[in-house]
Amino acid sequence: MDRAQIILLGLPLFLFCSDILNLFTLRPPPPPPHKAPHHLQNKPPPLPKDSLAFPSQKPRDGAIGVGNTVKISFCTSCSYKGTAVTMTKMIESAFPGIEVVLSNYPPALPKRVLSKLVPVVQFGMFGLVMGGEQLFPMVGMAPPPWLYSLRANRFGTMASTWLLGNALQSFLQGTGAFEVSLNDELIFSKLEEGRFPGEIELRDAIGRKLVNSGITGDGALWT
Repeated sequence: MDRAQIILLGLPLFLFCSDILNLFTLRPPPPPPHKAPHHLQNKPPPLPKDSLAFPSQKPRDGAIGVGNTVKISFCTSCSYKGTAVTMTKMIESAFPGIEVVLSNYPPALPKRVLSKLVPVVQFGMFGLVMGGEQLFPMVGMAPPPWLYSLRANRFGTMASTWLLGNALQSFLQGTGAFEVSLNDELIFSKLEEGRFPGEIELRDAIGRKLVNSGITGDGALWT
C-alpha cells in the first residue's frame, strides 16, 4: 500500500474519531474571574464582542427593555440568518436596552451523529475509487464487479459522491426552526406555527409579555 492509499484510508478514520470525541467530550469549566488591580476597579469593563457577527444593542438606563433577554434560536444551515438579523434590529429599535441573543437550533442527536458519518462515507468512497483494486486483495476478497464500474468514470463517481453527500449532510443538519423566547419563555415557534413571525406580530407579543411581567426598566409601560 503506497502513501496515497494510507492517507485516503487514515483521513476518514481520523475525522470520524475526532467528531465522536468532540460530540461526547464535556467542555471544561470556565476559569475563575480575574480580579483587576485596585486602581483599575473603577474603570468600566470592556464590552464583549458579538458572537457570530450578530448585532447587539447597548443597554441604556431607564430603557423599557433593560433587564430582559430575547433569544432567537434558528436553523443556520437553512439560511435563516438574514431573517434573524432583521428581527434583531426591529426588537432593539422597539425596546431600547433589551438584549437579543442569536443561536443555532441544533438537530436531534441521531441526525447530528449521522451528519458526522457522511464525510467518513465520502472519503471512504474516494479511497475505494482510487485504490480499491489493492484494498480488497489485502482482506482476502476479490474486487466486486461494481468497483470496476465506479472506476470506469472516476471523476463522475467522486463528483456525485461529493454533491450527494453534502446535500444529505445539509438535510440532516436542517431543522427549519425559528424559535423566539423572552426571558426563557417561548413566545413564537416556527416548528409549531409552520411560518415565520411578522415583525409587528413579534413586537406586539414581546410588548405584552414585558407589560405582564412588569420588568420594564424604569417601570414605564410599552404601548
